[in-house]
Amino acid sequence: MPIRVQNDLPVREILEKENIFVMDEHRATHQDIRPIKIGMLNLMPLKEETELQILRCMSNTPLQIDVHFVSMSTHESKNTSTSHLNKFYRTYAEIKDEKFDGFIITGAPVEQLPFEEVDYWDELTKIMDWTKTNVTSTMHICWGAQAGLYYHYGIQKKLLEEKLFGVFKHRVLNRKYPLVRGFDDVFLAPHSRYTTVSLDEVKAHKDLTLMAESRESGAHLIMAEGGRQIFVAGHPEYDRLTLDGEYKRDLAKGLPIKVPVNYYPDDDPENKPLLTWRSHCDHLYNNWLNYYVYQITPFDFVGAPDFNGLKR
Repeated sequence: MPIRVQNDLPVREILEKENIFVMDEHRATHQDIRPIKIGMLNLMPLKEETELQILRCMSNTPLQIDVHFVSMSTHESKNTSTSHLNKFYRTYAEIKDEKFDGFIITGAPVEQLPFEEVDYWDELTKIMDWTKTNVTSTMHICWGAQAGLYYHYGIQKKLLEEKLFGVFKHRVLNRKYPLVRGFDDVFLAPHSRYTTVSLDEVKAHKDLTLMAESRESGAHLIMAEGGRQIFVAGHPEYDRLTLDGEYKRDLAKGLPIKVPVNYYPDDDPENKPLLTWRSHCDHLYNNWLNYYVYQITPFDFVGAPDFNGLKR
């Protein structure tokens, strides 16, 4: 089934060229079906790139998905045009009275700042509080995961000695939970960050369930409240060339950056990177949308969702 977006969203053309079924608003209104309503708080600087990546991740589900983009009113974006934001995004003030089946909080390149020094932190905390009552399940990505773990569970991020950069192996834990259904025992995912959270603190917290971990990158998939909150430490949504672009950008700026781990064949940046994580990314988003959003949310979103059936 298709992803429903605004008729003239720029990345729609790219999705259609990839044979991803994208439905416009006019056609969607003539179908007798209730699509699942997904909000995406896009904190990444290159918003159109992130739109494309996450829409691609959600495209392999049989469900019809109605996507709504959200931006911060307390932050001025320097890398995305105001016209694009005004046309395709809404603010928290504009959505706060609505209900969403699922919600995504993306990463952001502010990880080296204390959370309280991020200019939109107060607004973000209001949104994270709002998701507790107005959203069935919320997925937090990278810095968004660190922010959520800190705000909801008091787990502080820690600065790494050097940037965690590359594609790393992860081991599945708690296989009986639907979030990792279909995963191999070991899978790959990209990371690009200067901070992490303590694996021991995550394991010790009574309200958190660790779903996947890595010897190199630490806690990767974390679940709370039976799936009402999901935290993804890396960037499984990244496309083939995202790390390549970041590496060459940092080189051009003269920043200290190593070749991303396990990314270029023979560790040679002249070689085309291998795409080794896409299938597990698709599994992650399909499992989230199906088991923690679609099958849980009441048709009319009346009453609290019941996640008991998804426990072991």
